[in-house]
Parts: sequence; structure tokens; C-alpha cells
Amino acid sequence: MRDYTQETASRVEFIRSIITKSGADGLIYANSGGKDAVLTGILCKKACADTVGLILPCGSKQNYGSDKADAEAVAKIYGISTRYIDLAGVQNQLLAAIGDSASLSATAVGNIAPRLRMATLYAIGASENRLVAGTGNRSERYMGYFTKWGDGAFDFNPIADLTVTEVYEFLRSLGAPESIINKAPSAGLYDGQTDEGEMGVTYRSIDDLLLSGATNAHDLSIIEKFHRASRHKRKMPPVYPG
Repeated sequence: MRDYTQETASRVEFIRSIITKSGADGLIYANSGGKDAVLTGILCKKACADTVGLILPCGSKQNYGSDKADAEAVAKIYGISTRYIDLAGVQNQLLAAIGDSASLSATAVGNIAPRLRMATLYAIGASENRLVAGTGNRSERYMGYFTKWGDGAFDFNPIADLTVTEVYEFLRSLGAPESIINKAPSAGLYDGQTDEGEMGVTYRSIDDLLLSGATNAHDLSIIEKFHRASRHKRKMPPVYPG
């Protein structure tokens, strides 16, 4: 197991150095109430007193229920300033504006909420001279389980090298609520959605591959399929001349 006391200190120093180099006045991140957002919020708050977490529901009942409750509870525990912005109306207006001009796929519709959230984070961040903190982990990145130009966009990310298994370990070392740690990972894009259900493979199996280089053949085929298909998400777009 990693030394999470030392990890905390080095990550806090990393964040502080980013703030100093950028000349930013504060930090901002999306407080979804999930494990990654909680860990990011804790580290950001330790590094910068002026840290704001935005609760950004956008459609699903879960966003307005357990996600909101968990986000508020964690913010209270760690003294993180919180703002609440409901984006469901904006999403509905965008879908209405597109109307019959295009037939949107379920994936395209699902990606709207993360992109609206990021637009909101950057609008407020730019107005208040805040850096946007990313909340994605290593396991998600390997699978490409994030939205390009949505939750995949950020100014810095203090947990990008951690697998889901390590995020849980880190949270326990920091005394985070077990309700957060035991909650099924979910992007909250629609009711009943879970990361593992959507991918068809568990984070434990993904992390086994990343941490030890071994997993079962069935899961390996799924993991590598996701990894290959999402390669474009992990690279800057090609420009001319190449």
C-alpha cells in the first residue's frame, strides 16, 4: 500500500506550486458527491483555503437526491465552500434548439451534461481567477470512461495517477465517510446508471491489470477494446502539419 500521509503532503505541494505558477486566486471543481470528487476536494482544500465545489445536477433523479446529499455532507465535513447550479433547464433548451436538425444518439445526449458542467466551471473559474481541478482517476482514463471536453478537461488533476482501488485506500486514510466509499461508482448521467454496469467489467479487474499486469482473459478483451477505442481521448487533436 502507498504511504498516503506522504502522498497527501506531496499532492498538496503540487497543487500549491500550480497555483503559484499560474497566479490564480483559488480553485474550483465539480463536487458530484462521488469518490473522486471527494478526494480531489479534500486535497484542494488542504492546498488552498479558497476552494469552491460546484454541485451541478443535470437531469437524473440521482443528481438531486443521493449525489446532492453526499456532496453537501462532504463539503460540510471538510469546510469546502459550495454552490448549487441546476443545469437541467439548460440541457433541455439545448436539446430543444437542436430539435429536428439532427437525430442524436444516446451517447451524444449523455455527453451533454458533462460538457455543460465543464462550461460552467470554466465560466466561473475565469471570472474569479480560479483553476479548474480535474477529478478523473487512472482506471477511468485507461478505459476512456470520461467525456472528451467534459470531465476530461481541466487545468490540473491531483489524482490522475491513482486507480480506483487506490482512491478508496486514500479516502480511508483521510477518514472519509464510508457511505462515499461504499457507493457504487456512477457518472449519474441517468437513473440506475453505474460505471461497471455500463462498461461490463469491474474496477477491481481493471485495477488488477494496471497494478499487477494480470486479469482474466474475458475481462482483458473488454478492457483492451475500451482502451483502443478511446485512444483519441488521451491525445491532443491532430493539427496541420502533423
